[in-house]
Amino acid sequence: MKILLLEDDTALASILVDYLEDEYEVVQTYSIKKALSLSEEFKFDLYIFDINVPDGDGISLLKELRTFNDNTPTVFITAFHDTKYLKAAFESGANDFIKKPFDLEELGQRIINIKRQFGLGSKISIEEEIIFDIHTHTVQTLSKTYTMTHKESDFLHYLYQNRARVVSSDELLQNIWEYDEMPSDDAVRTVIKNLRKYIGKEHILNVRGEGYKYE
Repeated sequence: MKILLLEDDTALASILVDYLEDEYEVVQTYSIKKALSLSEEFKFDLYIFDINVPDGDGISLLKELRTFNDNTPTVFITAFHDTKYLKAAFESGANDFIKKPFDLEELGQRIINIKRQFGLGSKISIEEEIIFDIHTHTVQTLSKTYTMTHKESDFLHYLYQNRARVVSSDELLQNIWEYDEMPSDDAVRTVIKNLRKYIGKEHILNVRGEGYKYE
């Protein structure tokens, strides 16, 4: 699991990186501009953003990312205790919020909860007898194991992470492919067709005129 940490307090950033790197891959920056650049260059599983940094604020950064259909789970950390910041954080698309000072274990538990909610563990139970392993890119049923391409695996994982809503073809293209290799909508339909073979048609619904929904 890969985390982007935006924190301008050098001492706290060092402590957080040391703690998180026991379990996760962490990329840390002090800058809003750099965080935005990193989010475009790499795929992250989780964002941990401080609200107040020298060149801007994490809430505005997340709002911008959400306009680009970047739905990466996000936890805000802040020294502010005013509820207006809590409200603004969630309105921007945050998934959790933690106030300084905090125990590292508390942050760890919040990350575990995010992992559970968004299927960020190595194995996801599609149903009792169908297991999707995001690391090996396989779907295992009682009778067969299917090995998927990386794109198919990324598609299935993205649909699962966003299972509460309909995901458009454009959003899938923007979040799965790099900009310079953007394919046509036919590529999306081909991948969806293959995924239905692996996990069953009933788990990926076609919502006419809108996109696809994981069930």
